[in-house]
Amino acid sequence: MKRMSYLLLVLLVLVGGLVGYVRFSPNEPAAWHADPLQVTERGADNSFLAAPGGDVAPLHLALPPDQVAARLEKIAAAWPRTKAIAGAGFHRTWITRTKWWGFPDFTSVRLVPTDDGGTDVTLFARSRFGRSDLGVNRARGQEWLARLRS
Repeated sequence: MKRMSYLLLVLLVLVGGLVGYVRFSPNEPAAWHADPLQVTERGADNSFLAAPGGDVAPLHLALPPDQVAARLEKIAAAWPRTKAIAGAGFHRTWITRTKWWGFPDFTSVRLVPTDDGGTDVTLFARSRFGRSDLGVNRARGQEWLARLRS
């Protein structure tokens, strides 16, 4: 019985250490502020790219970039556990943490003005840890694009 208690205590300390590491490890904004148009390598199982050569093409909107940026700010501000960590204007990066563990995911967006007065929205959503995110970044990226479209 004493040995089982000891093993349980060791397990709890290890899990607590892992949670602490994930939740409190520094996320340097410069390291995660990516330009979706410049992405060449990514974890295909834990990322989503809306850019030329990505999972989907950029979203084209018939609105000027400043209006799209304002809509995007509202979408990100309303998204749970999400805050801006880098950039301004037409190129921003947000961090979103998972509910229970606090795993950090990053979403970088670049808005590109087009000749017709509209905007192409490029987006790169990805995980910091792990190889699979169970589709969380894809779902967030697609939802942000859908909300911008509507």
